[in-house]
Amino acid sequence: MATTTLPKGIKKTQIPHLLGIILGLFILLICLVYSVTLGAAQIPLEEILASFVTFDGSYNHLVIQTVRLPRSLIAVIVGAALAVAGALMQGLTRNPLADPGILGIESGAALAVVATIFVFGSSSVSVLTIVALLGATATAILVYGLGCLGRGGATPLNLTVAGAALTAMVSSLTTAILIVSQRTLDEIRFWLAGSLSGRDINILLQVLPFIVMGLVVAFTLGKQITTMSLGEDVAQSLGQQTAWVKIITAISVVLLAGGSVALAGPIGFVGLVVPHMVRFFVKTDYRLILPYSAILGAILLLIADIVARVSFKPHELPVGVMTAIVGAPFFVYLAKSKVKK
Repeated sequence: MATTTLPKGIKKTQIPHLLGIILGLFILLICLVYSVTLGAAQIPLEEILASFVTFDGSYNHLVIQTVRLPRSLIAVIVGAALAVAGALMQGLTRNPLADPGILGIESGAALAVVATIFVFGSSSVSVLTIVALLGATATAILVYGLGCLGRGGATPLNLTVAGAALTAMVSSLTTAILIVSQRTLDEIRFWLAGSLSGRDINILLQVLPFIVMGLVVAFTLGKQITTMSLGEDVAQSLGQQTAWVKIITAISVVLLAGGSVALAGPIGFVGLVVPHMVRFFVKTDYRLILPYSAILGAILLLIADIVARVSFKPHELPVGVMTAIVGAPFFVYLAKSKVKK
């Protein structure tokens, strides 16, 4: 009887997960194609495909290449980045409520962008990206520092409370600036709700290197985050340099969250919901949780954007509104069932 030999390095137990990743990528491709077909103008699928094969500069081809495709690609990139950032934060802090939005990182990045536009006027995307990264870094440090001040140190509950308090304060400062400056509000009010509208390929290309670096770093941390999720004492007993793991993970989260805010504004709950969905199938191995989260996060944000565009035609909602509708009840459920002191 003939026997099947698996490629070197692939175990039988890994085959279902590889098939799952392939299936996820296939679903992502379907969602991406469908997203590109949506818009005010009805463009046949044949002409959409032709815009990639034989681009002729016509109006329909320009709409596909300069409006619809960049928007869909940004949804994929931002969804993947936020989901991976959330998974990293949950694994590192062992906090089921950890998320770039809930712990204030997105709000800090948004405040930095709003303050920059208020003081200096419109700035280039590259400048706003750096500003968003600095704002995300400062907020992450503040949240962790405040969380450490509580009884028991940086417990999940202390970090969540610190993040909620800092988010409220930062959001109030952002609102104050927008009330004072109508010009700033007019420039970014749709962006502040979390929106993919009006983004072009040049904006994506300027921010993409930061998010790609964040994803690459994240995927190399899978084994270390799996160990850290068992507890810092366990990780240290296994010889892991926990301080360096925390620093490198923080850098990755800042790159992912800050880059996402620069691209699409503060979009909440993706980083909270997706890792929990992934754990239904993958459990505790972050070498699998991280790539699954990237794929599922991209799919989730694409679907949210599709629903936001078709629900109230000819108007559309910011995608951040759609993710909040799904994520807020999930947050309440987790807060009641999983957060412990």
